[in-house]
Amino acid sequence: MPITQLHPDSVAFPPVEHALKDPNGLLALGGDLSPERLMSAYQNGIFPWFSPDDPILWWSPDPRAILIPQELHVSRSMKKFLRQTQLQVTINMAFDRVIAACANERNEGTWIVPPIQHSYVQLYNHGMAHSVEVWQDAELVGGLYGVEQGSVFCGESMFSRRDNASKLALYALCQHFVNYGGKLIDCQILNDHTESLGAKDILRSDYLHLLHKLQHQQLPIECWVPQRLW
Repeated sequence: MPITQLHPDSVAFPPVEHALKDPNGLLALGGDLSPERLMSAYQNGIFPWFSPDDPILWWSPDPRAILIPQELHVSRSMKKFLRQTQLQVTINMAFDRVIAACANERNEGTWIVPPIQHSYVQLYNHGMAHSVEVWQDAELVGGLYGVEQGSVFCGESMFSRRDNASKLALYALCQHFVNYGGKLIDCQILNDHTESLGAKDILRSDYLHLLHKLQHQQLPIECWVPQRLW
């Protein structure tokens, strides 16, 4: 089945069942990165991912990697780190700096190109994307960002400039997210790092069932108010 070229005047996507098996999950190309199209994508279990020289590519892989926040694996060494660290963690206090750092810290190159950064900052300004920041005094040393879908948090990327900084961001997010009724973190594609933290693969159909159930369970606005978490 050929890849769908998205129409510039519509934010609709083809059914995810049309996605390719190789490469796994490639569903469509083109369109734009407007907040409306991005939210249409996330509402349907689709996300953008492409190299700087590629057109915009849209994906919905099968299987899908998820993390149940309560099942986050915290190693013995991480538990010791949590007891001793002097790092501080905040939420939604430096979204633009976090997404820029996620782009700049990736040694293998990045899909978080300037248009992506601009579009996700727009989502943040609309209250639909969120960041977690890790600080050493006033220096930003780690963090992550993602997109909210009710009680689902669709994680996008993280970075670390100090040992365990990104893990601390995820740990603090999971604790905070659960306290306000969060149920699921979407990790998109499983890798060794996310698997070591407790992420697992489930069928895309099962993920979509959970997404469509949970995306309507809105969390209290207090969950996303800029504040210190740690």
